[in-house]
Amino acid sequence: MEQNENTKPNLSSLAIDSQARDRAGSSKSLIIGLTVGGAALLAVFMWLVLRSRPISVQVASARTAVGNEGATVLNASGYVTPRRRSTVAAKITGRVKEMLVEEGMAVQRGQILALLDEADARASFSAAQADREVTRASIPGLQANLKEGVLTLQRMRELKQDGYTDQSTLDRAQASYDSLQSQLEVAAKQVASASSRMAVAQREIENCTVRAPFDGVAVSKDAQPGEIVSPVSAGGGFTRTGISTIVDMASLEIEVDVNESYIAKVIPGQKVEAILNAYPDWRIPCSVRTLIPTADRQKATVKVRIAFDALDAKILPDMGVKVSFLAAPGAEGSRPAKALVPREAVRDSGGQAAVFILKDGKLERRVIGLGGSRGDDVQITAGVDPGEQVVINGPASMADGQKAVPEKK
Repeated sequence: MEQNENTKPNLSSLAIDSQARDRAGSSKSLIIGLTVGGAALLAVFMWLVLRSRPISVQVASARTAVGNEGATVLNASGYVTPRRRSTVAAKITGRVKEMLVEEGMAVQRGQILALLDEADARASFSAAQADREVTRASIPGLQANLKEGVLTLQRMRELKQDGYTDQSTLDRAQASYDSLQSQLEVAAKQVASASSRMAVAQREIENCTVRAPFDGVAVSKDAQPGEIVSPVSAGGGFTRTGISTIVDMASLEIEVDVNESYIAKVIPGQKVEAILNAYPDWRIPCSVRTLIPTADRQKATVKVRIAFDALDAKILPDMGVKVSFLAAPGAEGSRPAKALVPREAVRDSGGQAAVFILKDGKLERRVIGLGGSRGDDVQITAGVDPGEQVVINGPASMADGQKAVPEKK
């Protein structure tokens, strides 16, 4: 037993020297530090290389704010509407015999648009005419009988006066005379009644011809030959209530709804610039024609009608339009725009509106003064001159002084 205890191994000889362990830790920390430092130097080097390389940006030229009477005080949107638009309908119920109008056709006042079947109206006219002629033919006989009745009445009066006849005979002669006179008056009234029915039938014949109420352009054709038309809705979907819709193109104007909170900025005669959605690069000079003197309590808006200074064939009813109400020149708070730039060129930089200008191959950040909107453009009152190249699309990391080249289209 003692021999086994003496032969047990001594493990204390396997302990690591503390000085050696400290030297190894210091070497590892040095390697990590050198690695991190090298990565940082490489990142700085790459940043400098990338910064020195020009970036590609999309640019657009700032345009002169031509025709700007003053700063925009209010923007709104609406539609082109005609003051005179009419859905022409027949005055009577009838079957369409012929349509003489097509969409897009220019029509003049009184021009025939459609013809209705007039057979029934002509039959009524012929019947009334026949009744009148029959009654007229009976009048001469009644007049002759009345003349004879006058003579008989006179004789009966003389005979009664001389005592050769009694009172009852005189009374019968008087009644015969009164009856003949009444029949003649009835015949005359029947002739007048038949003439009136002829006039009504003639009017119905004329109503079978549908005419344009004013000069304009037909924008719809609402009936076809063989269909029944009526001035009132009847027969469900089988009866048309209109023949064609006519628009007076000379009465086109713009109708917009302005929030009642801003209606004080709008006055009759105020200059307005309009941009049709169909032609975003076409700025149309207009002016306020009238403010409708009532508000819509549901939408809290007031309707404003705007007149075009000059009409154009490209302006069509129901086109969408954006309008800018302009301040009067020299009005307090109005500042004329120097240039127009696309809306996407303007950036928020620390609470300030700014743009990047591409000049001499470098980006230049400029704080600008903003005016009103003009469709997809905004007015610039300060900071940009017409003709300068503004950046409308580029990397989010753009910086002042950075090299850049315009993107090739």
